[in-house]
Amino acid sequence: MDKTDNFSNVFFNKLDSKNSIFSLLENIEKCKVGFYSVGLYPASLAYNCAMHSELNNILLAPRTGRDLLGAFSLGVLSDMDKKTIEKIEKMGHYFHKGKKKSNTLEDLLLKCEMVILASNSNHIQEDIGKALELRKSLNRENVVLGALVGSFCIDEENNKPYIICNKYPDLAFFTGFHRHGALRNPKDSFTANFCHPDSFTALIGARILNQLSPNIQVSSGVHNIESQYIKSIKNISSIFAGFVNNFHSDKPGMLPTINTVLLSQCLDQAATVSLKVRKEIKFENLSFSLKELGYGEETIIAKENIAGKLVTSADYTFSQLNAVKADVLGSMSLPTEGKPTRNFQAGQVLSDMLLKLKRCPNDVDEFIQWCNKFKLSQGGLEGLKSLQFWPDIYKEFNIKNNNCSMINLIYLCFNAKSEEKKEIYEVLINSEEITNFCQESVKPNLCLELDYKLQGVDIFDNKRLVYEKLILNRDTSNLDKKSYENKSSKNNPNFIKAINLINKYFTN
Repeated sequence: MDKTDNFSNVFFNKLDSKNSIFSLLENIEKCKVGFYSVGLYPASLAYNCAMHSELNNILLAPRTGRDLLGAFSLGVLSDMDKKTIEKIEKMGHYFHKGKKKSNTLEDLLLKCEMVILASNSNHIQEDIGKALELRKSLNRENVVLGALVGSFCIDEENNKPYIICNKYPDLAFFTGFHRHGALRNPKDSFTANFCHPDSFTALIGARILNQLSPNIQVSSGVHNIESQYIKSIKNISSIFAGFVNNFHSDKPGMLPTINTVLLSQCLDQAATVSLKVRKEIKFENLSFSLKELGYGEETIIAKENIAGKLVTSADYTFSQLNAVKADVLGSMSLPTEGKPTRNFQAGQVLSDMLLKLKRCPNDVDEFIQWCNKFKLSQGGLEGLKSLQFWPDIYKEFNIKNNNCSMINLIYLCFNAKSEEKKEIYEVLINSEEITNFCQESVKPNLCLELDYKLQGVDIFDNKRLVYEKLILNRDTSNLDKKSYENKSSKNNPNFIKAINLINKYFTN
């Protein structure tokens, strides 16, 4: 996909403009941040800021036709502090000629040094285009734009999904773990990362965001693309975690295993993505070393033995962004108070479906109908959107099956054939099967096959016939083909059948 190369998105186009740099740094406490499209997260963030800060450096602009606090239910609104609500109202309005007016995107661009486009994947592409046009026409091109979208987006022209920060490499990305209920807890604290490929912009942006509330600590990073990928893929992982926490709630010993695999596979996939995209998109103007931005190491590279040579296979430098990892872990955890994330709740709905129907969903539409019963609208389930686009993302970045086996399993729960879903169902409902799947599916096929051959078992028997004939060019006429076909495939445990099924559906 073509990158939008002409997208300049930094505080200073020229770092030799000392007067403007010093002016910004001297007045940084007065810098304002605007959030456009006020859903649950921006409104909850604003509530936190209103509780803890007197600076009033955050401005809000709802989408046209929507109420500023419309994302909250009446029950939640009734429990909120009235004075805090009044402060939030002031963040979203201003008076002109005696009349009260709601902020618009144009107002945010005129009044703020940074604007976060907080819309989800349904609107983010439209909002970026609109913001770029307005920024130019208003002569406000030094306003830095950011996003926090948690799903892959779709290119309508070629019907292909993409990572929004990969299409706009200079787009800032703001992320961290913030349950909207917890953000309203006056005693809680949170961490976040502000990522921008220009280190100077990342440093200043994090400093501006960090002063919004003393209870929200923001640190800088340069890995915007990797962070946005993780945000999208962790929302799928949250569905899986919600299912497991609900269906297997009586087996607490297995939960850390599954959450660990989900986290490590999020990072493994992002490391593969990072290696590919950073060959094309270099970090701009690294005025500071990564250690000066807060990273422990400049680079963390993984190498793979290929034909006797160590070849770079993944880039894990981004994994030092602790708030990004906290976002993954927090989204996969059941909170001690309040509700879990909406994607986690969707996983709980999946658990209820399997318990009641004794089968996997027929398709995503049936699952959405169930979610609607629990007041979970499709628009808020970014994980489900990302899952829809998963096969294309998998191919685009050449993700290995042993690095995404959990995502593949949940995908086939919705999208495999009816007979195949029976094997997926058996893995999901059986604690021994699912933990074996976690243990074995993270191994490359060659390792897995060797492991079982040492036990005298051929687990990939039909595949071995093809390998003997086509790859090694051996004569297979003397092989007992019936024994190959009948030997162990039918008697394989379900987790092995699930691994075989994944290899059938997903091949690069």
